[in-house]
Amino acid sequence: QVRLVESGGGLVQAGGSLRLSCEVFGSGFNINDMGWYRQAPGKQRELVARITNGGSTNYADSVKGRFTISRDNAKKTVYLQMNSLKPEDTAVYYCNAHLSRLYRPDLDYWGQGTQVTVSS
Repeated sequence: QVRLVESGGGLVQAGGSLRLSCEVFGSGFNINDMGWYRQAPGKQRELVARITNGGSTNYADSVKGRFTISRDNAKKTVYLQMNSLKPEDTAVYYCNAHLSRLYRPDLDYWGQGTQVTVSS
């Protein structure tokens, strides 16, 4: 019933930009924190950026000043604007959302992942 659908990944040269989008499909819930994570080959999945319902953000040190996370609550969508991309940004990027329902604890949902490849 609840699905997170990601888009915007692809191949880009170093120094270029991409914008990832993640739309939440479904009903009967409120969207709380949302975030982006990434996993490179042979590496652990790591936090890239998170944003609260009130708009507070935090970023991994490796992307500060280059990436910007934002959200449009009316569209139930979170974005990740990625500028000045580096080859080390190459990874599968995953959308994450905490959803709440009346009288129930938050549930954790993940998107399917989208590949970002940055060439040197």
